[in-house]
Amino acid sequence: MEAVAVILVLGLILVIVFLVKTVRIVPQAFAGVVERFGKYHATLPAGLNMVVPFIDNVRYMIDLRENVVSFPPQPVITEDNLTVSIDTVIYFQVTDPVAATYEIANYIQAIEQLTMTTLRNIVGGMTLEHALTSRDQINNGLRGELDGATGKWGVRVNRVELKGIDPPPSISDAMEQQMRAERSKRAAILTAEGERQSAILTAEGNKQAAILNAEGAKTALILSAEGDREAAILRAQGEAQAIGQVFQAIHDGNPDQKLLAYQYLQAMPKLAEGSANKVWILPSEFSGALAGLGKLTDGAADQA
Repeated sequence: MEAVAVILVLGLILVIVFLVKTVRIVPQAFAGVVERFGKYHATLPAGLNMVVPFIDNVRYMIDLRENVVSFPPQPVITEDNLTVSIDTVIYFQVTDPVAATYEIANYIQAIEQLTMTTLRNIVGGMTLEHALTSRDQINNGLRGELDGATGKWGVRVNRVELKGIDPPPSISDAMEQQMRAERSKRAAILTAEGERQSAILTAEGNKQAAILNAEGAKTALILSAEGDREAAILRAQGEAQAIGQVFQAIHDGNPDQKLLAYQYLQAMPKLAEGSANKVWILPSEFSGALAGLGKLTDGAADQA
């Protein structure tokens, strides 16, 4: 009985071991590479899988997710013989677990070495200034070269980023001085531009003020002349009306020679008024008026 119990226990253990060796659970986003007698046999997908125990061996578990690898800074010589330190970040993903297992021993190390070699070729054909301002060009060139070389390894390079391009300290100091000089130059240019604009605006303001003052003076003179003309017209019209009224009054009164002679005699003192009247001329009618006045006087004497 004891022997039977031992056999049953051993049989149960063998069954458990058999089941453990038979059932393989592959995590999500992983792939299991199965070898049979040391040779590739199958690729297990994610989930529950069955294999032949003691014959099939899940040799590798390949991560199918996108991986990120940061490589340490590497010295690179530019076209103008300056050594810069460049560190990179690679984003890659395994697309073929079998090729990634059997086509290369260590694809991460291979990608690192290939990245450094390609980076030296690309940056070596650029000057320092060009390299500092052409990150996108370098990234695209690296990605194209790496993706083409790693395709046969079952690896796809999705992105390549340059974390930093560090020039030598002496070059950094010179570039900083150049940047300070450029900033000072731009500040001086902006100051000069501001002063020029200010002078232009001031001149424009003075010009506009002068134009407005001239237009105001012109308008004032025109208005003054218009006023003088209107006043002269009104005075002339008044004098014309007064003369007309006097003439009409004289005409209505039907004056005779005696009245006219008497009016001439009354006007004589007014002709002599004023300090500037040194010489004055009697009108021809004045002699006629005097003659008429003489006759009037003689007539009055005879009647007396």
